[in-house]
Amino acid sequence: MDEQLFFKKLNSLCTSKEIFDFLSSLEVMSDTMASGALQRISEVEVDDNGLKNPEEVLENEVFRALCFQFEFESSKVSNTGLLNALQALIKLRIDPQSTLMASLLSEGEERLAKGQLTVKNLCALGESLLELESPSCATLEQIVNNMQEEGIEKWSPREMAVVYKMLQVTVRGGEQYQDLLNRLNSVTLNIVSQLSPKFTSIILNSLVVLHQTQAVPLVTALCKHSVKHIPYFKGDELVNVLEAFLYFGHREEIFTEALETHVPKSIFSMHPPTVSKVMQYCCRKMILSKPIFDAVAESFISDADRFTTEQIAGCIIPFGTLNYLPPSASSLFRKLEIVLRTRFSHFQPHTLLSLLHSCVLIQRYPVNFLPKIFSPYFLQQLQAQPPGLDRIVTSQLTQLFLTVTLECPFYEGPKLLPKYQVKAFLTSRSSLDVHLLKRVKTGLLYLLKKRIYFASEVSTPYFYTVDIEIKLDEEGFVLPAAQCEEVHRRIALCVDGQNRFCVNSRNLLGEEAIKQRHLQLLGYEVVQIPFFEVESLQNCRKMAEYLHKKIFPHTYGLGC
Repeated sequence: MDEQLFFKKLNSLCTSKEIFDFLSSLEVMSDTMASGALQRISEVEVDDNGLKNPEEVLENEVFRALCFQFEFESSKVSNTGLLNALQALIKLRIDPQSTLMASLLSEGEERLAKGQLTVKNLCALGESLLELESPSCATLEQIVNNMQEEGIEKWSPREMAVVYKMLQVTVRGGEQYQDLLNRLNSVTLNIVSQLSPKFTSIILNSLVVLHQTQAVPLVTALCKHSVKHIPYFKGDELVNVLEAFLYFGHREEIFTEALETHVPKSIFSMHPPTVSKVMQYCCRKMILSKPIFDAVAESFISDADRFTTEQIAGCIIPFGTLNYLPPSASSLFRKLEIVLRTRFSHFQPHTLLSLLHSCVLIQRYPVNFLPKIFSPYFLQQLQAQPPGLDRIVTSQLTQLFLTVTLECPFYEGPKLLPKYQVKAFLTSRSSLDVHLLKRVKTGLLYLLKKRIYFASEVSTPYFYTVDIEIKLDEEGFVLPAAQCEEVHRRIALCVDGQNRFCVNSRNLLGEEAIKQRHLQLLGYEVVQIPFFEVESLQNCRKMAEYLHKKIFPHTYGLGC
């Protein structure tokens, strides 16, 4: 039968039974046709869960005859037939240790050693080896070396992607392939627009694994190119792209906009690892995307059981970090409480602590679980596992305890012992904007005339540091900052620069929101000085007038 007609007919068949019946009607097949038949069988019979009907396929006489031909006549078949058959049998999960697979692999390696394989053949052999659990690094290195002999400029996008994947396995910390990588990165930059979603994802993932931090032009081009592929990425491919954005610190506004369009429409068909990675991306980039967060909340409410404990934490923690309650908040946290009740012991200690800590940032109080968190047994578990009871962990514990003390007076469970409490909270993300603080201090000096009337970066007995503190007596007069007697009111100025807000937003981050809430509960009058209210003030008199209205709204204006 003519090969062209054969493949046209073969590709129209949709079940292994139809394929086997068709093959039985033929008297003679070339090795290319036979390997094509194996490939079509693998396409129709293999899904994400493996082989659909193993017995019907593997025990079929026609299938066994095809395998027999390749096992005992491997030296006679063409390169294309050999390598296509190898790829199909790997996809069909045929045991790599079987004599059939050993015969095909051995023949492929022999032809590799003799230099008989074209670039296309080398690429196919490399792909097959990468699918095996423990591919031979020596063989992959030989494939890469042989491919280098052909000009990189002539490689197809698929060949580029396969070489990147092979280098992920063969490069072991040294720089023996960095020259090749530099050339590969340079050539790939010119064909970015031709890359499919799959190849875009593979190459970005390889650049991460191979630490190609110097390949900025290529990374930037790939990240921009990935925007148009967002609706078409498979779950693991989108995960690779998001990891690359995080690793290289790249931010692309149109990428986030594309995610905002795609995620709400696809959320119920997205796999949990992908959903969790999308939330991690938003959290790390401090992007409060309400469409994404609302969709993820709905997905969690409808089917929380499909998420692992790590994925649950990955989905929920960003709500606290970015200080956002979705419209479905009551259902979301009710579902979370049910999950915690049934799967509490399944959570890793540090994951559980971070999850519960994120809840209190947005005034969702896990009081039913705090007795277990403050128990000696749980604290020992935290200490026994990396990173142990480091400063971040003890800050989380202390803030949980302070929250329950200030905001849940009805809580009567165990307390957090002083030895587990920090003296001051870490403020990593919401570090002080020094330039903005300087402008505010200059304005205060203009307003209050003397520097002694306010103090900056004041440590309190309550773990928080106040950006600027002003003390007033009973009649409302400003006292020297060093004075401790006759203090009737304390004003805490929160000088909130851009890094205390979500990106392109006026939404305070969770750790700053809880700080301001707690300072109020501790007796301070909190006055927020957000960057967006003062960035247009052009001189210190304007700043002083603004501060006067904010701090002393019921007194007359500046008398100067």
